[in-house]
Amino acid sequence: QVHVVESGGGLVQAGGSLTLSCVVSNATVSGYAMGWFRQAPGKEREFVAALNGIDGTIRYADPVKGRFTISKDDAKNTVYLKMNSLKTEDTAVYYCNRNFAARMLYYGRTLDTWGQGTLVAVSS
Repeated sequence: QVHVVESGGGLVQAGGSLTLSCVVSNATVSGYAMGWFRQAPGKEREFVAALNGIDGTIRYADPVKGRFTISKDDAKNTVYLKMNSLKTEDTAVYYCNRNFAARMLYYGRTLDTWGQGTLVAVSS
């Protein structure tokens, strides 16, 4: 069974930065699209960013464009999300997942069971 573990969350002041990591076990990230999602309190899970495994194209949700950067290291089976200029509205639990193409992740279609996520809390 594929196992996904997110980490790197924490409490940060508005304007600060965090880098999240997601390690995938029992499966490869090489050749797959990897994506980040988030779920704020009382809201549905939403798409944040995705990186195509084949051609490296990237999609970002509008609220994070210019502030967040997704990347992955196939050798470490890990995907990252660098978050700069954090805002209070970025507060959420962040999750990662895989699919065959970034556009599938953009529409919320994922391959694996969700992990526990990592909590990002941004204070004003």
